[in-house]
Amino acid sequence: MSARGLFISIEGGEGAGKSTVMAALSEALVARGHEVVLTREPGGTPEGEAIRALLLDPGNHLLPETELLLMFASRAQLVRQCVLPALARGAAVLTDRFTDASFAYQGGGRGLDMARIAELERWAAGIKPDLTFLLDVGVAEGLARARSRGGEPDRIERERGDFFERVRATYLLRAAAEPDRFRLIDAGQPADDVRRSVLAALAGWIEASR
Repeated sequence: MSARGLFISIEGGEGAGKSTVMAALSEALVARGHEVVLTREPGGTPEGEAIRALLLDPGNHLLPETELLLMFASRAQLVRQCVLPALARGAAVLTDRFTDASFAYQGGGRGLDMARIAELERWAAGIKPDLTFLLDVGVAEGLARARSRGGEPDRIERERGDFFERVRATYLLRAAAEPDRFRLIDAGQPADDVRRSVLAALAGWIEASR
């Protein structure tokens, strides 16, 4: 593991259960003696939260390119204001989504050029997670879970099923391309089984990193 701290992201489509997994990972890392910093994308800073509100407001009609650039604007703030300072002091940073989400949603979902997203990743983010948990669940099941929470769907949640199928497929391609970083978790399992799978994967990664 890096002496600078740990940077762990949790990825997945709608209704994958990222919040539950973040809580379990946080508890496990605190038990191991880590300071844990929790954050999310888009958001995580005052500026990022303002961008999040703009991105998710269903009344806004944003071009795909605008959406992508706003995502990276929020990410640039998050990395420099939150992630890098926390890692420098040795903390474990857990983020609900990071740049893989831009490849999945704006690349796979919106059809934007993957090379352009990679260029923005190098310039605006400049960092990748050490470990990424991809919570994979079927699109229909995930959307049903998300809708069962109630409330009005946000701008992205209102997309059609084929959009989310492209998002899921892109996530799976990225996990296959970077098996050392990704841990693929079947999020269609009962919540307790998902939690056990994630914590076992975390323990195995920590052991292998020693």
